[in-house]
Order: sequence, then C-alpha cells, then structure tokens
Amino acid sequence: MPIPQEVSDSLEAVGGVPGLLGRLPGPAEVERASRIHHALSEPLRLRILHALAVQPLCVCVIQEIVGIADSKLSYHLNQLKKAGLIEGEQQGSWIIYHLTPLGERCMGVRYPPRG
Repeated sequence: MPIPQEVSDSLEAVGGVPGLLGRLPGPAEVERASRIHHALSEPLRLRILHALAVQPLCVCVIQEIVGIADSKLSYHLNQLKKAGLIEGEQQGSWIIYHLTPLGERCMGVRYPPRG
C-alpha cells in the first residue's frame, strides 16, 4: 500500500525511517516518561502531589489528607519516589516529603529553596 504523498515527503525530509528513528527518545527516556505518566495517572497520587505543592509534609499529615491505610500510602509514596516526583528527608524520627524539582515542574509550582 503506498504512503500518502504528504507523509512520504515529510518522511524523506527527515531522512526516511532511519532519520525518524534517530529523532525518537531512547528506551531509558521512554521508560522514565512512562513512570512519570503512571504516577500521575492515579487521582490519589495527584492529591498527594497537590498537598506537597503547598508545603512539605510528614506521612501522618499526608495520611490524614488522603484517608488510606499505612501500607497503601506507602505504596503510593513509593510510586511517586520511583517517578522522581517526590523525596523524603529524615528529620529526627520523621520523614518529611517534598516535591523534587521535577515534581514542582509537573505541578507548576515553586516553593522557596530549602535551607
């Protein structure tokens, strides 16, 4: 089956299929984007991200906001960490979660630098 002329012309302009393939992201970049999209696809995780866009929070406050069991919350926080959207910092016996720079970009916020 012939390719439509418009597609053929634009494909030729980029160097054919090899040229097109050279413009696509590599497997690692696609995998990273997939993790981010997966993390952002869950409404509960978006709720967590919105809360962290307001300020860094400990697990007990996040749990109160989303109203789920510890084990489920741990799973969702882990998905957000794997995607590179949040980080947790130990402060005494607490872990304080905050958005990473990537998380801030995804949520369209920027809070003051941590000191």
